[in-house]
Amino acid sequence: MRRVIWLLQVVLLSIALSAALASAADTPPELALTLDQHRFSPEELRVKANAPFILVITNKDKEDEEFEMSSLRIEKIVPGGKTLQLKMPALKPGTYEFVGEFHEKTAQGPHRG
Repeated sequence: MRRVIWLLQVVLLSIALSAALASAADTPPELALTLDQHRFSPEELRVKANAPFILVITNKDKEDEEFEMSSLRIEKIVPGGKTLQLKMPALKPGTYEFVGEFHEKTAQGPHRG
């Protein structure tokens, strides 16, 4: 009986591990974007075309900033001192401009898909 319970535990653990690995394989890659002194870094993001990704925006400034990518109709407030994750769709090859709406003269950059 103990052997049956042990085998059952091994099988359940194997199934859970397989599910976790499959889920990790489906997780889109993360791309970091930092806002510091009202400037984005890096100023240009390069991602694989036709593949979704997660954009992780960290605002190191004390003031809020509005991340805007008008071509994709994205407008998100990133509070000062906070990090925001955006699930981005698979993009066709091209350049996608982004800007910090509250500090447009300094917080801007192209995004190339």
